[in-house]
Amino acid sequence: KKRLVIDEIVKSSALQSHTSNFLNILVDANRINIVRDIVKEFEMVYNKITDTQLAEVRSVVKLEPPQLAQIAKQVQKLTGAKNVRVKTVLDPSLVAGFTIRYGDSGSKLIDMSVKKQLEDIAAQLELGEIQLAA
Repeated sequence: KKRLVIDEIVKSSALQSHTSNFLNILVDANRINIVRDIVKEFEMVYNKITDTQLAEVRSVVKLEPPQLAQIAKQVQKLTGAKNVRVKTVLDPSLVAGFTIRYGDSGSKLIDMSVKKQLEDIAAQLELGEIQLAA
């Protein structure tokens, strides 16, 4: 059944024959369940070879291509990478603004969200760090 599904996917898409052969080998070896891990590993190796940095941008609304291009340019400046791939994710919990996660395994974060600003204000109020004018 899995081979039939792969054959249907190959027919309806532009997958090359070596890709379908590889998927069929995974099915025959009863290892198709690890295909996501294989794709992640391939992407990491490909990004390293091509000096590509992956940046995940989370926002409440869909960002326009010029905005994404500007974000990619800034990530490129920060990392020195030759290329930047931007992956977008819609996240209504941010209230407004956006976050950018990049670096090894997404280890670096730029948080320009209203949610973060509200959390910072709440933390300052709880610690009594804000002095109100009399």
